[in-house]
Amino acid sequence: MALDIAGFDLNTIGPDFIENPHPVLHRLRSESPIHRNADGSVYLTRHDDCTKVYQSLDMLSDKTEAFGEKFGRCPLHTHHTTSLIFNDPPYHTVVRKLISGAFTPRKLAEFEPLIGGIVDRLLDRVEDLGELDLIEDFAKELPTEIISFMLGIPPEYRARLRGYSLAILGALDPVVPADRLAAGNTAVTEFGEILGDLIDHRRRNPDGAHEGEVLEALIFGEHDGRRLTQEELIQNCIFLLNAGHETTTSFVGNSIGLLLDSPDQHRLLLDDPTLIAPAVEEFLRVESPLQIGNRLAGEDIALSDGVLPKGTYIHTSIAGANRDPKVFPDPDRVDITRKPNRHIAFISGIHVCLGASLARVEGRIALGRFVQRFPNMTSNGQRTRVPLARFRGYATLPIRLG
Repeated sequence: MALDIAGFDLNTIGPDFIENPHPVLHRLRSESPIHRNADGSVYLTRHDDCTKVYQSLDMLSDKTEAFGEKFGRCPLHTHHTTSLIFNDPPYHTVVRKLISGAFTPRKLAEFEPLIGGIVDRLLDRVEDLGELDLIEDFAKELPTEIISFMLGIPPEYRARLRGYSLAILGALDPVVPADRLAAGNTAVTEFGEILGDLIDHRRRNPDGAHEGEVLEALIFGEHDGRRLTQEELIQNCIFLLNAGHETTTSFVGNSIGLLLDSPDQHRLLLDDPTLIAPAVEEFLRVESPLQIGNRLAGEDIALSDGVLPKGTYIHTSIAGANRDPKVFPDPDRVDITRKPNRHIAFISGIHVCLGASLARVEGRIALGRFVQRFPNMTSNGQRTRVPLARFRGYATLPIRLG
C-alpha cells in the first residue's frame, strides 16, 4: 500500500518509521520538504533548509513553553528547561563557556591516552567472550568510563548511566507514553540526587583526585562574575551524561552495524586503516545518532519551498538532511572515502555539539582498534533497535568475533 505523504504526521509515527525512516524521509524531501503536522509544527528534511535554520540567530532553542505543555511541572521539565541545549543567550553563553574548557585541543590531547587505555581494556575483555552483544559488552562501556572520569562518578553508580540517559532522552520523542514519562522523571530525580551529593562533596574537597575535572570546572568556574546555581549544576551535568553517553553508544553500534552490512567498505578499512577518519564522518552521516532537532522561529525565515512565519515550531530531520541527494551523491550508499562530507550530525550554529571533537576521537580510537583487532567479525543473530525516533541506535547487536 502506497504511503500517504500528505497525511504523514510526525506526532503519530509508529514502529515502522523508527525501524527505517528513510523511505518516508526520501518522499518528504521530494514532495513535501516543509511538511506541516496536524499541530501546526513543520518537519524539514532538506539539507539546505535544516542548515539555514541551525545557523540563523533568529531561531530559538528555549522550550519552556513547549515543554510546559508536554510535561507539566515535573523533574523532566526542570531538566530540559535548565540544561544548556534548550536555552538561548545569555544563559546559554554562560554555561557553554564554562563547559567548553573541558573540550579544548589541549584537554582532548590529554584524553586520548585515557580513551586508548579504556578501549584496549574493553577489547581484551571481549576477546575472551568470542560472541557478544556489541552494545552491552562494548559500546555502552566506553562512554560510561569517559563520562564517569569527567564528572568523577563513583564506580557503584556507573551501571545505571545508560538507563538514566535513555529514560531522559526517550521523553523527548514526538510520541511519549505515560510509562516512559514516569521513567524519565524517576531518572532525573535519582541521578540528580547522586550528582547533588557529588557536587557537595567536591565543594568541601576542592583539591581532590584528578577525576571529575569537568565537574570541578563547572562548580568553581565563573563567566562575567556569574556562577551556576546548584540546580543549574545538577541539570547541566545530567545534560553532559545525555549528550555524551547514548549518542556515543549508538554511534559505535551503528558504525559496526554499517560495516557488517557493507563488506566492501569493511574490507577497504581493513586494507587501509588510515581511512578511519573519513569512515567516522560517513558513519555519522548515514546513521546519525541524533535524528531530529527542534527550533522555534523567532522571526520569519525564508526556506527553499516557502517562508515560515515567526512563532512556527520547527522539527529538523538530521537523518533526512544527511541523505539529501543534492548534497550527497548516491546518499544511501556507505562510502568511507566520501569527500566532501558536509553532514550535520553535530548540528551547526551556536548550538553545535560541544563534544563533537571528543566524539570523533572516541570513534577513531574505538572503531579503528576494534576493526583491526577483530577483522573477521560477523553478525550473530537478530539485532533490535532502541524504540526512539529522535535518537537512533541499537538496543542489541549480537556479533561473533571470528
